[in-house]
Order: sequence, then structure tokens, then C-alpha cells
Amino acid sequence: MNDALAIPIEEQLRAILGRTPTAEELELFRNLRDPKWRIRNLYWIMDKEGNPVRFVPNEVQDKFIEELWYRNVVPKARQRGFSTVAQLMALDRALFEPNQRCALIAQDRVTCEQIFSDKIKFAYDRLPDLVKAMNPVVRSTQSKLVLSNNSTIRCAISVRGGTIQFLHISEYGKICAVAPLKAREIQTGSIPAVDQTGIVIIESTVEGLDGDFTEKVQRAEAVALSGRPLSKMDYRLHFASWWDALEYQTDPASVVISPTDHAYFFRLEAEIGRPIEMEQRAWYVQKRDVEFGGDVEKMWMQYPSTLKEAFNQSTEGKWLAVQLATMRKQQRITKVPYDPSVPVNLFWDLGVDDDIAIWFHQQVGLQDRFIDYIEASGEPYSFFKREVDKRPYVLGTCFLPHDGAHRRPGAELLKTSADMLEEVGFKNIEIIPRIHELIAGIQQLRDAMASYWIDEENCAEGLKHLAGYGKAWSERNGTFTSQVNKNGHQHAADAIRQHAQAKAGGMIRGPRQQTRRPSSRPSAMAV
Repeated sequence: MNDALAIPIEEQLRAILGRTPTAEELELFRNLRDPKWRIRNLYWIMDKEGNPVRFVPNEVQDKFIEELWYRNVVPKARQRGFSTVAQLMALDRALFEPNQRCALIAQDRVTCEQIFSDKIKFAYDRLPDLVKAMNPVVRSTQSKLVLSNNSTIRCAISVRGGTIQFLHISEYGKICAVAPLKAREIQTGSIPAVDQTGIVIIESTVEGLDGDFTEKVQRAEAVALSGRPLSKMDYRLHFASWWDALEYQTDPASVVISPTDHAYFFRLEAEIGRPIEMEQRAWYVQKRDVEFGGDVEKMWMQYPSTLKEAFNQSTEGKWLAVQLATMRKQQRITKVPYDPSVPVNLFWDLGVDDDIAIWFHQQVGLQDRFIDYIEASGEPYSFFKREVDKRPYVLGTCFLPHDGAHRRPGAELLKTSADMLEEVGFKNIEIIPRIHELIAGIQQLRDAMASYWIDEENCAEGLKHLAGYGKAWSERNGTFTSQVNKNGHQHAADAIRQHAQAKAGGMIRGPRQQTRRPSSRPSAMAV
């Protein structure tokens, strides 16, 4: 369309329509030059009652249109309209720019077909005849439109291959939480297919404390707080809560708002700098109590008041959520000092694929103090010896999981991990017997955490892993299983679980007592 601007408008329209254009068509054609006019005036959608209405951006949608960047990540409350505006932007780009490849990603095929039918095809079919005549459909399927300008728009669960100019990923947080393999395909295949001059829009409610969506949100927030200019590869953070949605209000006359609720809203008003009216408070309380059974964590997930609040939730399917919440409430995740009079024990997870995690532990009275944490992948044991030696700790016992007594694949002939650790200088190595049921070990860890104190700064990475230590999701049953989600967080959890198992087995005594050996450590040399 831009190449044709040198030709008088009437001639362009006469060529398209095969007749003399009307005054209304001439005015429309002039307005079509402005992409922001188009997105605010041209398209029709279905409202929440299923009625066709012209799309008029709400406050947050309009702000998003104005602040759109090359890369965009949107943690949000439910039904704020980001999916709608992103999908219309994709259609607009395909319609008015030639040779574009626009893709929409959803969590499953049923959702893909619904988006394509109810959003893309619905909007295209209701375009003015002039616009459809300018760029008619060449081919249409249940999930793809091919236009005469050689642009396409499609909806899929993943896209890979070729260059994409516009990519919208809907509910990516949910995909990361329940389908990590699918999320990895999107992360490694779909997103890299967009050149740095293309547009990426990723939006979702926050469904977990781990995963690529959470990482992108937190990285975007850090960049925003730094104040530095965005590069084309940086993600711009857009956040939309519930309190600026005009429809999220109800009559307060029949809703009981407790003093605790009012106190929450007063704190929120101070934080956001705007009032929360009684109608809004009533809506929030009613939504929480009636739809979510009073579960405030579900409100944090579905209707967060702040970005920080969105990350307070997401504990469903997490093995240690209750224990970590209790520790924070009791202020046992804090600055934990090193006591030079008490030896520091090391609890290891040797992992697979050379993933290693180590917790540094002191027993002080009845407290189990974790004062430090390190992790690495693909490093030799000498690397960990150097890292440990950098610290001023007086070492006690080095506790290894049961596979520390097994010869590792690729290791020197008949040498175990314990043997190799001794060779690089680790002493007082003990092997913790294997537990027959992993669930029993996890429960031992949960019980042991009642006496845990963890240093918030030195163990920040370990704490992040403990929070993300989750159950595997069954797509067939739509529920969490009793299996561990192998998402990378399990190594830190397995390492600290060795402490709980050693403690339950009586292997850990006070600092002035000898560590009890349950049995002699087998040497691989004595086969």
C-alpha cells in the first residue's frame, strides 16, 4: 500500500473497486494510512455476551498500543484484553504489509482453532468491503489465512522454521507451568524465529515461580528499574491489574468487607497512588469468596493487584510451598551468620549430566542453619574444591547421596565420586543410604524444615530452586502427579533433602559429637 501512495487516491480506488469511489470510501482510504487509526477504528470483535461490537481500546489496551516495543512481556490480571489487541495487531500487520508471516501461539489445538475462528476470521469477515477488496483471502483453513499480498496469519501450538515478523504467545505462563517441553519448544524454536526488528508479544497470568515466562518478566522488570534505554532485544514490561478495569465493580450493599480487607485496600491505595472505591472493593471480595472459596492465592494469580503480588502465589503443585511460607512468616529466611566455632557440613546432589548442588550447613543448638549454597554444571570436582576453599568456613562432614559410592559413567576405571572428591582434597566423606521411596524423603525434608534457617542472600539461588521444586503435570488427567517435575530445580532440593535423610537416620550429631557412620563406605576398588 505504501508503494502506491504516489498514485492519486481516486485512481488507486478506481483500480481496486472497478468504479468511482464514494466520499466515504475516499475518507476511509486516507485513514488506512495510519496504523493506530486502524487498530482503534477498523476492527470488530465479540463482546463478553457474544455480540459483535466495534473494537474500541480500553485504558490499558490503549496504553499498550502507544508503548508497544519490539519485544513485549505482559503479566496481567484475567480478561484485560491483551490477547484481543495483540491478535488484531497481527491481523492488521498481515493485511497492510506485504510478505509478512504472523503467528499466534496458544496452549492447545482447540484453543488455536477457537482463537482463529472467533478473533481473526471474525474480524476479517466484518472488514469494510474496500479493505477486503484491497487484500482478498487466497486460501483459508481452520487455523490459517493466506492473503493476496503474500502475507499469512496462523494460529498453532508452536512455530518453527523460516522468519516470523509478528509473534503473539497467549498464556505462556500456563504453558511453562504445565507443559515444560512445549514451553522449551517455544523458547528455542518459535521466539528465535522472530528477527530483532519483528514484534513479539508474550502475555499471561503468572502461573508459577519458575519457567521462561517468569524469567522474562523478572528480567524485563530489572531492565525497567535500571532506567537504561531498551535495546531491540530487550523485553518491555507491561503490567495490568484488576483495579483499573471499569467493569470490575459491584454493588457493595450486600457484600461484607472485613476490617482486614479494608486494611489491605488502604495499603494498596498507598502503593499505587489511587483510590480503591467501595464498588471495586466489593467486587474483589465477592470474586475471592464466591468464585475462589476465599483462596487469596488464587486472586494473586488471576487478579494480582501488583506485579510483586503476582509472584507471591503460584504454589499449587509445589512440594515445599507451605514450609517455605511458614519459614518466611517466622522470619527464618533472613541473614544467617556463620559461627566459626561450629563446623560446616556440605550436603551434595551429584545429579545427572554433571549438575551439582551443595548446601553449607551448621547445627547450632536446635537450629539447622544453611549459610551458603553453590551450584554448577559441567565442572570438575576440583572446581568445587576451589569454590569451597574461597570461603572462610571450618569444614565438618561432606555428605554425599547414595550414588556417591557408585562409579559414574565416563569416570576413571573403578573410581566413585567419593573417591574422586577425596583425590581433590575433600575429607570426612560420608554416604547417605538410599531411601526406598522418594515421597518419603520429601516428607522427611518437609518435617526437617521446621528447624531450618536459610541465609536469604548467600542461598538466594537455592531458595529459588526450593520454591520451584514442583510436581509433574499430567496433561491427560489435567492434574499434578506424585512425580517430581524435572525442570532443573530438583538438584538443590535433592541436595538439601540429603540433610533431612541424614538427620532422620541419626547421622548428624551436635558439633562436639562424632558423626555416626551407619556403615562403612564401600570403595569401588574392592570389587
